[in-house]
Amino acid sequence: MARKKHGLLAEFKKFALRGNVIDLAVGVIIGGAFQKIVTSVVNDLIMPLVGTLTGGVNFNDQFLILRLPDGVARETVTSLTVAKDLGVTTFNYGAFLTAVIDFLIMAVVIFAMVKGINKLVDFRKKEMPPPVITVKTCPYCCSEIPLQATRCPQCTSLLKETTTDREEGISL
Repeated sequence: MARKKHGLLAEFKKFALRGNVIDLAVGVIIGGAFQKIVTSVVNDLIMPLVGTLTGGVNFNDQFLILRLPDGVARETVTSLTVAKDLGVTTFNYGAFLTAVIDFLIMAVVIFAMVKGINKLVDFRKKEMPPPVITVKTCPYCCSEIPLQATRCPQCTSLLKETTTDREEGISL
């Protein structure tokens, strides 16, 4: 039984130390940190501007009362914090709108990053010249030989003329 555990542990270690898993872990950590930045931008910069445009309303605190507990008057529920403290059931549409805006900003930023990376990849592809073919394969022994060879140096077979030889008018 101990041998099986050791095998499972070794297999997990092999899986965890593969390059793709480590890259994924780094991506998740950076993504989490980036999410905090986007959330801060939404909560601290964008939503106060939206609140100013709507007359000083804080969207995070917008809610509808769904059910009041016994003994709680509707007039005493003045904010979301008070509603939570009193045990009022609420529909928090303001927090939802903030989360949607947060998601949209994150999606736009990721789209811009992917688009930029794709442009860099396309630019690198344009920079690289096409590979120059300098060898061909002997059809008889499958060894690599120079492109201009008419006889294979490995098996000494006479090679048939190729289409490029015919186009240039060279006869063998």
